[in-house]
Amino acid sequence: MAQKFENDENVVTETRPEKKLKKPTLYKVLLHNDNYTTREFVVAVLKEIFHKSEGDAVQIMLHVHYNGIGVAGVYTYEVAETKIKTVEAAARDNGYPLRLSMEPEEG
Repeated sequence: MAQKFENDENVVTETRPEKKLKKPTLYKVLLHNDNYTTREFVVAVLKEIFHKSEGDAVQIMLHVHYNGIGVAGVYTYEVAETKIKTVEAAARDNGYPLRLSMEPEEG
């Protein structure tokens, strides 16, 4: 739809309908408890890879320890996938069987 303004005979503007951007689906990165990975390693991973504070990292680790599973963070698919691969590689390098998974966050 073109509009013409007074005093601007050579200028034509068009208005476009706004495009609504769909928010990307977010994914929860889940830590799974095991009997071999140390609590200290899990806290270190949460601090270094998931950028959690000491207090938050300990709280998440304890939740995983007592409940079997817990959320390390919520990210876009690519970020979640990268964090999982990074943590699992670090766990392997340190001799731990730490397992992570991801699932879509319900909105």
